[in-house]
Amino acid sequence: MSFNHVSVLLGECIEALNVKPNGIYVDGTLGGGGHSFKILQLLDSGKLIGIDQDTDALNAATGRLKIFENRFVPFHSNFSKLTYVLDELGIEKIDGLLLDLGVSSYQLDEAERGFSYMNDGKLDMRMNQSDTFTAYEIVNTYSEAQLTQIISEYGEENWANRIAKFIVAERIEKPIETTFELVEVIKKAIPAGARKDGPHPAKRTFQAIRIEVNNELKIIEQTIEQAVERMNKGGRIAIITFHSLEDRIVKNAFRRLAQGCTCPPEFPVCVCGGKPKVKLISRKPILPSDEEIESNPRARSAKLRVIEKK
Repeated sequence: MSFNHVSVLLGECIEALNVKPNGIYVDGTLGGGGHSFKILQLLDSGKLIGIDQDTDALNAATGRLKIFENRFVPFHSNFSKLTYVLDELGIEKIDGLLLDLGVSSYQLDEAERGFSYMNDGKLDMRMNQSDTFTAYEIVNTYSEAQLTQIISEYGEENWANRIAKFIVAERIEKPIETTFELVEVIKKAIPAGARKDGPHPAKRTFQAIRIEVNNELKIIEQTIEQAVERMNKGGRIAIITFHSLEDRIVKNAFRRLAQGCTCPPEFPVCVCGGKPKVKLISRKPILPSDEEIESNPRARSAKLRVIEKK
């Protein structure tokens, strides 16, 4: 299957990054290379570093972007290792970072990757195929309490306790090995009346397990911190999120960096000496247009937030 992915908020991202022809930019979630392609078209003597932990994505995008020759530098890694990547490439400062935190259409549609509750495949969900930790280990080895916690916290699932109980009971009989096997357990756990409305009953649990497999939430804030430290003045960070957990982390990190002072509100004057490191370009998230949502329904929940280095 070819690596296909429709870039979300494409025009809005390019405008947000305020691309300079001689700037150095990082696409930390290269994916199919759609955002990178547009950035590279605007570069002259500048460079774009494309990072992705998914080798399928990296190989596909590298082939697509080879027309840009020495302006494009692919790098197999996780965006949380931004400082390491820049050090390896001998780059001191950058002018922009883009992160698209969504799962690609390819990953969702390729059954063997195990991301989707709509396709049957092995319980995998690894974005980095060289990792050994998969969804199978979570589903079949985590305690009931651990499963309840991640399904509740990462999936915001009201039936987390019951789903965890049913998973543990099911795996006593035999290991849960495939996505459809897990979907059936979830359907049994959620009462029929609660399954009539809303999203697919397995959506929240699958999201939670995927986040746990790939450590998705814990790496966002540390990446923002690294990017700000390595950003030239006027450089921008643009991040697309797809659910409230990610958006909350990004929003709070951006606000904290823009605020600077960390003194308690009741202090009459600042004693910490903290200064704002960035300014907010978008106080409210930038949302996809109705036209984009109509042509690409997966864009519906996307939110773009942007900051600029002071």
